[in-house]
Amino acid sequence: MISTGGTIEKTYDALEGVLSNRFSVLDLMLGQLRLNGVELVRVPLMNKDSLEMTEGDHLLIARTAEAMAQAHDGVIIVHGTDRLQHTGERACALMNPPPTPIVLTGAMKPYELRDTDALQNITEALLAVQILPPGVYVAMHNEVLRFPGVVKDRERGCFTRALPDGAPR
Repeated sequence: MISTGGTIEKTYDALEGVLSNRFSVLDLMLGQLRLNGVELVRVPLMNKDSLEMTEGDHLLIARTAEAMAQAHDGVIIVHGTDRLQHTGERACALMNPPPTPIVLTGAMKPYELRDTDALQNITEALLAVQILPPGVYVAMHNEVLRFPGVVKDRERGCFTRALPDGAPR
């Protein structure tokens, strides 16, 4: 599991009154789940809002996933949703197909909020990476989509297949 930050890992800073990526809460989320029989290796690669990610960050994440896919049965990338599609496309182009499933996930609302999709999406990614064939996917909101051609539909707050012009369906 590669953690990169994003909304899913944002925490509230009471002194500044903002949600930010100051530290990872992924271990707290994983600690709430029953992961019988799952051996999890976590790589805290970065902790930033995906809007701040550069093309170099997307390449670093994809290359790290490529290396992990050689040594493990599957890879989960916890990522911010705003630029998740860029990392997914980069990973898909780098490894076509990868030797194992690579599943990206994130959340539209931080784990710290009461009304969050974070734990559901992590759980779905953990299941998806165990049952999908090799490929690059996003797993969120009870749906799995395979790259290439996945985009964020900002109006609906979910991921979908892209139309031929690159717009969400």
